Amino acid sequence: MKRLFLTMVASVVIPLAAVLNVAACEVAAEALTVRGKLARTVEANGWLIATDKEKYLILNARRFQSEAWFREGAAVEADGETKPGTITIYQEGIPFEVRSMRPQGGGANKSAEVNDAKGLTRVSVTGEAMVQAQPDTAIVTIAVVTQNTNASEAQAENASKTDAVVRAVKAAAGAGAEVKTSGYSLQPQYVYKENQSPTISGYIARNSVVVTMGELNKVGAVIDAGVRAGANNVDNLSFTLRRDRPARSQALTEATRDAVSKAQTLAQALGGRVVRVVEVQEGGAARPPIARTYQAEFGRASSSADATTPIEVGALDIRSQVQLVAEITTTP
Repeated sequence: MKRLFLTMVASVVIPLAAVLNVAACEVAAEALTVRGKLARTVEANGWLIATDKEKYLILNARRFQSEAWFREGAAVEADGETKPGTITIYQEGIPFEVRSMRPQGGGANKSAEVNDAKGLTRVSVTGEAMVQAQPDTAIVTIAVVTQNTNASEAQAENASKTDAVVRAVKAAAGAGAEVKTSGYSLQPQYVYKENQSPTISGYIARNSVVVTMGELNKVGAVIDAGVRAGANNVDNLSFTLRRDRPARSQALTEATRDAVSKAQTLAQALGGRVVRVVEVQEGGAARPPIARTYQAEFGRASSSADATTPIEVGALDIRSQVQLVAEITTTP
C-alpha cells in the first residue's frame, strides 16, 4: 500500500510542474513588429491586425482611429508588445499594445510617422469674433392701463381704448406687421390702515399689445399712433435679426480663423508647426437671441401733431466662439 501511495504522488507532481512551466511561458510579453490588415472584431469598436498566421487584438485602437488611413482592410505595420495576461470577452486574437502604427505603402507613411513621433504636443485655443449687422425686425410692446372704482367700468374703458389702439397701430405699421395681445390683467387696489383689514379702493385693468414689424422706419410712427389712440405705457422696444444665418456664418468663420491663427502662433513660439487639427467645437451651449432693447414709458403723445418719436436703430453685435484642439511639433 505504501508503494502505491508514493507512485501516485510522483505522478501528480510531474504534471503540476509542467503546468507551471507552461504558464510561465504564456505570461511572457514579447516585443515585435506586426504586418497585416486591419479588421473589425466581434466586440463593438474592436480592431485587430490579421496576418497570414495570426490575429493580433489591438488594445489601444482608439489612439489611431482618427488617422485617415485607419480603416477596415488597410495594410499596416505596427510596433508593440504582446500582453498575454489580458483577458477580453471573445479572445479573438493575441492581445497587442501598439506603440506606433503606419500604413504600408502609399504616400501616407510620412504623415503617420510624424504623428507618432516624439515631440508632438496638443494645444487647446479659443477663437472669438464679432461682426455687426443691421436688424431686420422691430418688436414694440405698448399697453393700455385704466383705473376705476368699479371693476366692470375699468374693464370696459380698457377694452374700448385697447380696440382703438390696435386699429391705430395696425394702420401705422402697415399690412406686413403682426399685432397681437401679449398680456391682460385686472387687479384690485387696496388701502391699508393700521389695525384694520385692507379695503379695495378701485381696480386697474391692463392690456398689453405686441407689434412685430419689418419696416423699421415706421417704429416711431407706430408708437405715436398707439399713444394718441389711448396707450399710456410703452413697455419694451427691441430690434432683432430674424434672418441671422449669413451674419452668424461670418462670425463663426472668423472665430475659426482666429483659433487657427492662435494655434499657429503657439507652434511658432515653440519652434514648431501645426501638424493637424484634432477637434473643433463651437463655443457656448445656448444661442442667445440677437436683439437690442430700449425701455421707456410715455405718458402722452408729442404736443405737435406732426412730430414723430425719433428712433435710432443702430447695428447689432453678433458674437461667435470656437474651441480648437491642434497637434503641434515642438522639435526643430
